[in-house]
Amino acid sequence: MTEITDIKGQIPQAVRRFVLEWGNLGERWGVNRSVSQIHALLYASKQPLAAEDIAETLGIARSNVSNSLRELQSWNIIRSVPVLGDRRTFYTAETDLWNLVSRIAAGRKARELDPAAAALRDCVEMSRDDKSVDPVVQLRLREMLDFVERTSRWYDQMIALPRSTIVTLMKLGGGIARLIDRGGKRSRDFS
Repeated sequence: MTEITDIKGQIPQAVRRFVLEWGNLGERWGVNRSVSQIHALLYASKQPLAAEDIAETLGIARSNVSNSLRELQSWNIIRSVPVLGDRRTFYTAETDLWNLVSRIAAGRKARELDPAAAALRDCVEMSRDDKSVDPVVQLRLREMLDFVERTSRWYDQMIALPRSTIVTLMKLGGGIARLIDRGGKRSRDFS
């Protein structure tokens, strides 16, 4: 077992709570609980962990750990690392929060938003020539497609910004809306 345990061989209470809560949050976000818990354990570990250690620590079947590790690797939020003198495969999590969030967002966009946009484009195209589709429904489909495409473009624009600009935008928060509102009032005042 590695440094994740304290002197008594138990996971420190704060880490245990983090692993459990991250697992619960993962489920709410549509991610398997075991996948989320393994990610949390790796994130909270200073040293890389072997799959056997993860399985033992979390009380999860070794096969479930293997599948979960593959999924986390496909999201590019953990990676395997060699450990000198040990032939097992060890894993470590991405700990830079900006990289972590960016990779998760990119994965969700690719797995959810992009296929939704493609399906909506097909539906809009099919409804154009189908007289049995009510114009109200056609409009709703176009509006939904427009929303999904705008969200996708917004993501692409945000991810391309330098980290410092994103931090500034986050600090401004609702101030951006007030600035935009003020700008709109000024432009209306001059027209």
